[in-house]
Amino acid sequence: MLSEKPEHPAPATAAADPNLRSDCGSCFGLCCVALPFAASADFATDKDAGQPCTNLRADFRCGIHTQLRQRGFSGCTVFDCFGAGQKVSQVTFGGQDWRRDQGTARQMFDVFPVMRQLHELLWYLTEALTLPPALPIHGELRRALDKTEHLTGGSAQELTELDMAAHRGDVNALLLRTSELVRAKVTGRKKDKKDRRGADLIGADLRAADLRGANLRGAYLIAADLKGADLRTADLIGADLRDADLSGADLTGSIFLTQAQLNAAKGDSSTKVPPALVRPAHW
Repeated sequence: MLSEKPEHPAPATAAADPNLRSDCGSCFGLCCVALPFAASADFATDKDAGQPCTNLRADFRCGIHTQLRQRGFSGCTVFDCFGAGQKVSQVTFGGQDWRRDQGTARQMFDVFPVMRQLHELLWYLTEALTLPPALPIHGELRRALDKTEHLTGGSAQELTELDMAAHRGDVNALLLRTSELVRAKVTGRKKDKKDRRGADLIGADLRAADLRGANLRGAYLIAADLKGADLRTADLIGADLRDADLSGADLTGSIFLTQAQLNAAKGDSSTKVPPALVRPAHW
């Protein structure tokens, strides 16, 4: 039974919570082993799930970490586990190295993707609780945060048996309500023209576009030209910003934007980034 009070009160921002930040030094290189990838513009080679990347060293560090982009592994530079790696390694499995036991390895690799989804939800819920317009549903958001945090503390078996789709659905309904409450505050917002949820905007010319309060949840913005665009208070949860040009764009006040999304995009010194995130080094 869940406690009535969160075990860990929500910090001021998700970025301020060390439990939601990747700590590779406390992880057994799970993202380099558990997850598959296919040869593409993001990855130089194919790799099956559960197969260690050829660049993974014995100390669980990446052998080409400083050259990932140059060596064709840009996909690695934009991945974020939201702290799930160290949680699985040090908490769920108590610091037990997957290399020591094949049975443990298989179970750990199954748990990692589930934990990552839970931690991603914790990130969004924590951010939602910092948004004043969402005050009417803060109670529901806190309960969802507490429940999600409770789930992350489950055993390996409990985590692999979790109905993740159902839990995500419940949380997403709250995040949608949060989004509507926040975006409704945008003066002059025309809902019929601003709802671009899941839209195919690959390579779209959106230079200097007024996208304040736009619903861009899950939109495909790959290689879109967003130079000088106004994305304040836009909902960017799940938006694919790979190679999108954000030069001069204003992202302050955008909601549910993650560091991984920024890292996947292009920008420059004039791009305005939310204070909780950092300007990618490659811009």
